Amino acid sequence: MKLFEYQAKDLFKKNGIPVPKSRLAKTAEEAEKIAAEMNIPLALKSQVLVGGRGKAGGIKFADNPSQAKKLVQDLLKLEIKGERVDSILLEEKLNIESEFYVSVVLDRSAKKPLIMASTQGGMDIEQVARETPEKLIKYHVNPLEEFLPYQAREIAIKMGVPNPLISKVGGFIWKLFTVFRKYDATIAEINPLVVTPEEVIAADGKFEIDDDALYRQRDLVGLAAEKKDEFAYVKLEGDIAVIGNGAGLTLSGMDMLKLYGGKPATFLDIGGGASQENIARALNLVISNRQVKVVFLNVLGGITRADDVANGVVKVLKESDREVPLVIRLTGTNEEEGQRILTEAGVSFETSMEAAAEKAVEIVESLN
Repeated sequence: MKLFEYQAKDLFKKNGIPVPKSRLAKTAEEAEKIAAEMNIPLALKSQVLVGGRGKAGGIKFADNPSQAKKLVQDLLKLEIKGERVDSILLEEKLNIESEFYVSVVLDRSAKKPLIMASTQGGMDIEQVARETPEKLIKYHVNPLEEFLPYQAREIAIKMGVPNPLISKVGGFIWKLFTVFRKYDATIAEINPLVVTPEEVIAADGKFEIDDDALYRQRDLVGLAAEKKDEFAYVKLEGDIAVIGNGAGLTLSGMDMLKLYGGKPATFLDIGGGASQENIARALNLVISNRQVKVVFLNVLGGITRADDVANGVVKVLKESDREVPLVIRLTGTNEEEGQRILTEAGVSFETSMEAAAEKAVEIVESLN
């Protein structure tokens, strides 16, 4: 389960990690009002669950309320790596002297938490590891032993943190690991950890929680942008979005596309009991990805009813701002009713996965 930046920072703040003053806005008018109340220069930060928003123009700076309103209007029109921006974090603009990188990740190969830290904050950590690997400190924590503050300070020393800051940076590392462990995280990251003339502060926050541990984190389940029981979603490099009800069926659809020369753009498993609303949400998600040219919906009705699938499809076609060709393979429970709904709506369908996959590839080829 991924958290937005503002959610991660709320979690940090509750656990003693200092974060900048900030407020969330969903409209330009709301942003103007917040900016007037805060009455300070602001960073305007698009809230999305993907990286690279700065390079994509998703972060702006405003000195006054009217400027904040105009910039937020522009930001709310953005789509970053297929994700639409629907909220903006208005945060105090920091007077930055230096930046660090600190993270804790679950290293599955070592079966241990891994702390990574660097004085090269604000950069892609992959770039640091590639170009200056000596500046990236890695420290595995024994999960059977307590991680102590002095160990965190040792990491700060190895980073090359100036002496006056070792205790503060070490404190951040220790607190970040504590939060990581407390909430069953797979990733907890601060990039950058900023040094200002007055303080050390977490200027950004990334937090992901292990889905299999959510039963222990019921207070956080409501923060989920995508609930596990709805669907599993992975973006790929192709141009045909693949949606199926069941991981095996979704993978079979992807294999069939490849057999006919197509390239999947998504793996999206809606699960075995998907509702009409869930079907619509899945379709809207893949359609919002601009690299998708065709959607291949592969449904073999069991628990999932074909009429629910059909109603979800019709709902999206009526409401979506973007027209993307749909190729639907629909059989199984209530298939006659589902096929009737599609026919009356003027939507074609196939009963063969092979025929549907071949048709999807043909449509893409005709568009290229």
